[in-house]
Amino acid sequence: MEVMSLKQNRKTKLNQQKFALWVGMASILMMFAGWTSAYIVKNAAGNWLEFALPNAFYISTAVILLSSVTLQFSYIGYKKQNEKMYKVLLPVTLILGFVFIAFQYVGWMELFNSGVDLKGNVSGSFTYLITGAHALHVLGGIAALIVAMVHALSLKFRYTEKRKNRFELVLQYWHFVGVLWVYLLLFMLNIK
Repeated sequence: MEVMSLKQNRKTKLNQQKFALWVGMASILMMFAGWTSAYIVKNAAGNWLEFALPNAFYISTAVILLSSVTLQFSYIGYKKQNEKMYKVLLPVTLILGFVFIAFQYVGWMELFNSGVDLKGNVSGSFTYLITGAHALHVLGGIAALIVAMVHALSLKFRYTEKRKNRFELVLQYWHFVGVLWVYLLLFMLNIK
């Protein structure tokens, strides 16, 4: 009886890594909520420079959404023990992550070339701050994807709960930064 209750207790135990990830994502969300709140307050104060968001930001949105789809299918491949699907889509996701960052950079250059810089109006500064901070979080996700890819390509393929949980951490964070980007883009579109 005691052995059975210990096994049941382990199954219902909170996954500490996932909990830490969710706490981290909540703190990131709070940070962006603070910045978007400050954005609203400053916008309402007047003297706000109106400008169109660069087309590169819309392209990067499609890229990050596609990368979430490819990572989700890589995860499904892992769970179904489809090694090829798992190992092909993981690097595709990584490449799309880099493409997202590249389009963000192109967007910043479009902004800068149109006269929106960090020293001018506060609206431009907020746009660089919000998109730049998000890009840094995506780079963190790219680092996690690199580790996941190294594991996928260097370890002998086999399905384990530990590997599945590790992959889920990457998956959840990647979906988080994707959804966060969509929110930020929609927010900036509605405030302008």
